[in-house]
Amino acid sequence: MDGLTSHPLDLLSPTAKTSGRDQAAEGHFITPASVGFFHLWLGTSGPVLSGNARNMRSFYDDFLFHILTRFLTGLSRGSNRREGNVEDGGEQRMNILMALPYPPSRIRIRPFGFLQALARRGHHIRVLAVQPPEDRDVDLEPLRDLGVEIHSFPLSRGITLWNAWRAWMRGDPLQAGYADHPGLREALRRSLREPWDVVHVEHLRGAGFAREVPPDRLVFDAVDSITRLFEQAQAMAPGRLTRWVARLELRRTRRFEAGWLSAFLRIVVTSEEDATALRRLAPNGLAMLTVIPNGVDLEFFRPQAVPRDPATLIFTGKMSYHANVAAALDLIREIMPRIWAHRPEVRLWIVGRNPPSRLRQAARDPRVEIIGTVPDLRPYLARATLAVCPMRYAVGIQNKVLEAMAMGTPVVATPPVQGGLRAVPGRDLVIAAGAEAFAEAVLRLLDDPAERAALGTAGRAYVETHHRWEALAERLERVYAGL
Repeated sequence: MDGLTSHPLDLLSPTAKTSGRDQAAEGHFITPASVGFFHLWLGTSGPVLSGNARNMRSFYDDFLFHILTRFLTGLSRGSNRREGNVEDGGEQRMNILMALPYPPSRIRIRPFGFLQALARRGHHIRVLAVQPPEDRDVDLEPLRDLGVEIHSFPLSRGITLWNAWRAWMRGDPLQAGYADHPGLREALRRSLREPWDVVHVEHLRGAGFAREVPPDRLVFDAVDSITRLFEQAQAMAPGRLTRWVARLELRRTRRFEAGWLSAFLRIVVTSEEDATALRRLAPNGLAMLTVIPNGVDLEFFRPQAVPRDPATLIFTGKMSYHANVAAALDLIREIMPRIWAHRPEVRLWIVGRNPPSRLRQAARDPRVEIIGTVPDLRPYLARATLAVCPMRYAVGIQNKVLEAMAMGTPVVATPPVQGGLRAVPGRDLVIAAGAEAFAEAVLRLLDDPAERAALGTAGRAYVETHHRWEALAERLERVYAGL
């Protein structure tokens, strides 16, 4: 594989091979013998008699391997970075290679936002992205217009199912295999022959691509803890099948994510709650975890000078996602009847792609409109009286909340939404627990235009302060520079 190596992540699979690690720093003479010398120096050599001892020895192997690789490869990396300054001056431009399990777009807002900001700051970026069936029609031109080199690799529905089956047979989570693509892997191997300063891989679905990357060049953006998601979904997801799958996947996902903490040196997540969840899985892991939240495009999502429709609520998001389905069903079945008892004229818009049939069946009342996919979300957010987000469970950051705030639309949400935000309840948004309290909060705001206006103004100020992509890209640059 032309100087590349089996990655420590291979150890996460019960059927994985573990040979070949000594090739990872080709040209730097890191061999099992050199690692063994350091074992003698540290006093960790000798026979291994117990499972705990084997685990500790493996820990030292990975630790010493990473340290030796980083030290020796660091001696030869000084000439890789390009001359010149980024827009704010002082920082060198970087060569950034990014491997994604989905194309960066306004639907996949985290990689899109980072790439947009990094490109504007003058970095040279190449993106290798799988294009699964649900992302077939996304527009990549906005990033290409900024000079981002993007190569997409279409993935059929049949291949995604085959990939999931192979992951299941390996003992990995289904998502870990979902987006595998041999064409992207080969393009990644070829690209790695070039002098990249950093290789950025995103999400559990993309973790397999990280096997191809030398650890000292890798930044892994976990985004969220999927273990934490499944821990909640197994009890609260809509439908028995979804809860059963969550329980089934939880054990595999817990083991898989725990391995990241030893296999990857730099991990990024969106919230402190997700960072804590990952650390709990592997308290002795080697990885440095950095929290960088999602941002919002403040030029694209901004208040509009249009009249708001009276007594109109909006809930947005990808409606094929089980947590969004649960929230939408709670709105229709539990919250709206309580609101209609006092304000029968109130309408609800549910906007987002791929709403399932059970959601359409539940929305029999003509005051509930399942709008589905729209080319532009902004006109709906601009016209709605309130944005509602009654999530039963959540991980990471709710982009729907950031976008509504950026549009100046006041938000009512449940406590799970607050985790990941630094927003002040009662000032930047309203937090209400339970269907009764949620309905009461909505009714109060519908009757109080002054409070709605104050919440909309404060929400916009909050995202301007805490969720500007340019500032978040600077934080990501500091993670890159730490390699």
